[in-house]
Amino acid sequence: MAFGETPPNEWWTLFQNEELNRLMQQAKEGNYSLAAARSSLAQAEELLAARSGTRLPQVNLVGGAGRQQMGAQALGDFRLPTFTYYGIGADVRYTLDYTGGIARSIEQQQAQAEYYKHELDAAWLSLTGNVAVQYFTIVFTQAQIQALEELLAEDRTNVDLVTRAQQAGMVTKVDELSARAQLAQDATLLPPLRQQLDTARHALAVLLGKAPGEWADAQTQFTAASDLKLPDRLPVSLPSELVRQRPDILSAESQLHAATAAVGVATSNLFPQITLSGNASHQATSTGRLFDASSLAWGVISGITAPLFDGGTLRAERRAALQAVQTNAANYQQTVLQSFEQVANLLQAARHDEELLISQTEAMQTARSSVDLARKSYSAGNVGVLNVLVAERQSLQARLGLLDAQSKRFVNTAQLLLAVGGSGLSGG
Repeated sequence: MAFGETPPNEWWTLFQNEELNRLMQQAKEGNYSLAAARSSLAQAEELLAARSGTRLPQVNLVGGAGRQQMGAQALGDFRLPTFTYYGIGADVRYTLDYTGGIARSIEQQQAQAEYYKHELDAAWLSLTGNVAVQYFTIVFTQAQIQALEELLAEDRTNVDLVTRAQQAGMVTKVDELSARAQLAQDATLLPPLRQQLDTARHALAVLLGKAPGEWADAQTQFTAASDLKLPDRLPVSLPSELVRQRPDILSAESQLHAATAAVGVATSNLFPQITLSGNASHQATSTGRLFDASSLAWGVISGITAPLFDGGTLRAERRAALQAVQTNAANYQQTVLQSFEQVANLLQAARHDEELLISQTEAMQTARSSVDLARKSYSAGNVGVLNVLVAERQSLQARLGLLDAQSKRFVNTAQLLLAVGGSGLSGG
């Protein structure tokens, strides 16, 4: 392992597998969860742009036309004839942000946009991890099925041999039944493996954005397990780097940032709000005189709104915002601790996987030798068929165990690269 190094954003390329690279590209283009995460980020960015606009003066074009008759309620005994009026102009409104409430609301929305950016990164890393896990599961399940089919072929050969020997009076009927029972028992292991293979293929198809029946590679025989390669070097980030690059940690940090900004907004609401507004327009009773100098009208208005009695609503909202900060701070700390725990577990798993692989390899070699010896002894008449069957059973278990150990090593290596990985989709 190369401690202190950061895996590349396209971490799966360390396995040097073209099939895996192709599947990752298909997932990037077709996965719907990733598309939803992209849309959520785009929505958050547009909301940020909308919120940022509130810092500037708001200008509206206004215009109207009407016909009116005013009665005694407005003019008393003085009566005006019915008249038509026209008007066009602009209204300007500006809120003086002396308490910083608008600025903090923009900061809050910016933090939300950062959160969705990191969630997109997390969705991408999760997707690539799931694709890798399903791919390795398919490859090693194929290998287990092949090993089991080879064993079943040997079982059938044994049944034929024992049947002929029993007919010749060389062995008892018990030996023949034992051989047939071994064949039937080994055959029961095949359907669960085929189901596991189908399940992994269906899961991979969905990750690629395809229905299982639509995926062109649904029945593809992927590369042999023996052709897979582990990374030559396994980069492992230091904890200080981990905090600055893991999307789940950065997402929790963004939520904490948004919560602190919400406190500023709630605090601002406790103070008077000052607004400035003005308008300028042309008003006339005929369109021909609408833009004369005499038709110009304007006005400037300032306003202040201060909370006097609200039943404690505003202060309660501020206290709630402060509690939200505490909640998000605790969530952030918990996320950091869990990330450290995950990396520590996967580092230990990598070490134990290597130990398990060595043990399973030795068991496999021993079991093969035992089968060869049992068959030679059986041919020489020194042992019965049961000894051969037991040796073959142990050989099968050792072979399947070796494939399972190899599968776990590849899966745990992929998960370790994810746990200490880079910035995800937006960084790549």
